[in-house]
Amino acid sequence: MTSIPPSPRFSVMLREISVKPTSGVLAAVVLSVGLLGGLYGFYVGARADDFAMAIPALLVGSLLGLGLPGLFTVEPNEGKALTLFGTYKGTVREPGLWWVNPFMSKTGVSLRVRNFETNKLKVNDAYSNPVEIGAIVVWRVTDTAEALFEVNDYVQYVAVQSESALRALATQHPYDAHGNNEIALSTHQNEVNKGLAEALVDRLAKAGVEVIEARISHLAYSPEIAAAMLQRQQASAIVAARQTIVEGAVGMVQMALDALKERDIVELDTERKAAMVSNLLVVLCSERSTQPVVNTGSLYT
Repeated sequence: MTSIPPSPRFSVMLREISVKPTSGVLAAVVLSVGLLGGLYGFYVGARADDFAMAIPALLVGSLLGLGLPGLFTVEPNEGKALTLFGTYKGTVREPGLWWVNPFMSKTGVSLRVRNFETNKLKVNDAYSNPVEIGAIVVWRVTDTAEALFEVNDYVQYVAVQSESALRALATQHPYDAHGNNEIALSTHQNEVNKGLAEALVDRLAKAGVEVIEARISHLAYSPEIAAAMLQRQQASAIVAARQTIVEGAVGMVQMALDALKERDIVELDTERKAAMVSNLLVVLCSERSTQPVVNTGSLYT
């Protein structure tokens, strides 16, 4: 029996629509005056037993009173998304007092810049060494329609995707660089921060969120291997220092031999050169002060 593949479904992403509703100040004045006038007409008609005046006045006042919930305010760096019976109608971003259809739902979205700091995550780097890493993400909402209707909770979405992107980044690079062209978490902060920001831009674009900055805020080896890694770093530093010392000593020995030959101070055969090189290297590379030895004989006795 052959199964029929499901038909493809295409989802159209909502985009923000900018709208400018009716001025709320004018609407508030008209609705307030109409409501008070209707109540007053009902009061006058009821006292005079004039139901032909009281009932219409009450209806007019009630209808105008129903329009009052359509008043709303928009604060600076805020957007109000308007929906009517489940249909998105647009977003108001201009600050002030506004009036719309009272049956419209108004959902506020802050457009201010926000900071999010991830937890200290324990992950394995590119060499499977356990490390602790954390990051700070600076972001803000740029599209209110996408933030509200494309994801369930855009704040939680930013948090989850930030930690996911940070974990993926940590597994792609080693903690310490072991090659000349290798990007490491501890030594190439600019490259690592740039890679994190690019990953977050791709992940958060569908939620209408702009990533302003992303940077590593905490980086360390896990406690169980921190002591061993410290010893390895110290050993690497000692080896590097020894290499520098040996290279400098060899250069100084070469300079001494060239100066003796150029000034024709003494003629040294191969064996005497070897002895001189050995003594100079011991003096230059030794960690302790060397003690001079007076040779009372010759090199060959």
